[in-house]
Amino acid sequence: MRTVYDPTELPPGRMYQVLTSSVVPRPIAWVSTVSEDGIANLAPYSFFSVSSANPPIVQFTSVTRKDTLRNIEATREFVINVATEPLMSVVNASSAGYEH
Repeated sequence: MRTVYDPTELPPGRMYQVLTSSVVPRPIAWVSTVSEDGIANLAPYSFFSVSSANPPIVQFTSVTRKDTLRNIEATREFVINVATEPLMSVVNASSAGYEH
């Protein structure tokens, strides 16, 4: 069965729900940044993926303007942290209810 969504006809936030439920399981990465004032920030992002193998590039997408994006724009630096299996429950818990 084929379903077609017109983003202009969906209520606010619904397209995000459609996209995030379309790719499962979705990996969650912690993106760490430091503000210009030296304040560390660690945030979970599920819009995270491999972009290229050569050169090796991983990416994440910030849907809203939060501290992570503001820190990156200010310092031009960030780290994508992929959790090991023992930390899986901690990563999942850190993203519960968090709008990326």
